[in-house]
Amino acid sequence: MLPSLKNHPFSVEAFFESSIVITFAIPKEHLENLIPNCLELETFDNKWAFLAVAMVQTKDLKPKGFPNFLGNDFFLIGYRVFVRYYNQKGKRFRGLYILKSETDSKKMKFAGNIFTHYNYSTTDIHRKESKQLNQIYSKKSDFQITFNKNKSDISLPKNSPFSTWKEARKFAGPLPFTFTVNKEKNEVLIIEGLRKNWKPKPIEIIDSNFSFIRNLGFTNAKIANAFIIENIPYYWKKGKVELWK
Repeated sequence: MLPSLKNHPFSVEAFFESSIVITFAIPKEHLENLIPNCLELETFDNKWAFLAVAMVQTKDLKPKGFPNFLGNDFFLIGYRVFVRYYNQKGKRFRGLYILKSETDSKKMKFAGNIFTHYNYSTTDIHRKESKQLNQIYSKKSDFQITFNKNKSDISLPKNSPFSTWKEARKFAGPLPFTFTVNKEKNEVLIIEGLRKNWKPKPIEIIDSNFSFIRNLGFTNAKIANAFIIENIPYYWKKGKVELWK
């Protein structure tokens, strides 16, 4: 298989029925070893770095322009670090570096591992909904989140480093770019995502537990913000590779 196939060789489009992103604040020195040298952490107050958990119900994911019946419906869980990258011209790109990707679709795992470097694995996803509370959990991946998306006038999480939701929205994923790094070749793969009417709505987190974060040793991680968006068309441009100087 040609290695270049993994470099997002064509544009992809999808419809996000819902995207829930919980962002955890972690002291920056604890995240520095998880990202390649060519990337820098996006920080707040020069103290906090951020790891986001994205849970996305995706519909009709397919090469851009293809008919919907060729699309793939799946649930995605992604663990991502907020980073920035400066290219050879000195331009700053603000985006995400992916640590782990999971899906409930074997088809998506197969295709995703051919055309991306995200190393998808499959897991179980369960959801419960009521008028007040929603829950998403996985037995295999050992995570769960309980939240209220309908409450008005939601306060920031108790231990958030942010003082306003305006500050918090600057760290609401997904960001415009996602990066993959080939350390042997000193190559950076840049994938740009485009969307319209992106208006994150705060949600109240009642309870959460993610063993992936706990197993990294981040016992001091605290929820910085949590947002939901619904019914958004989204597409990713063809990947762009450049040498890192």
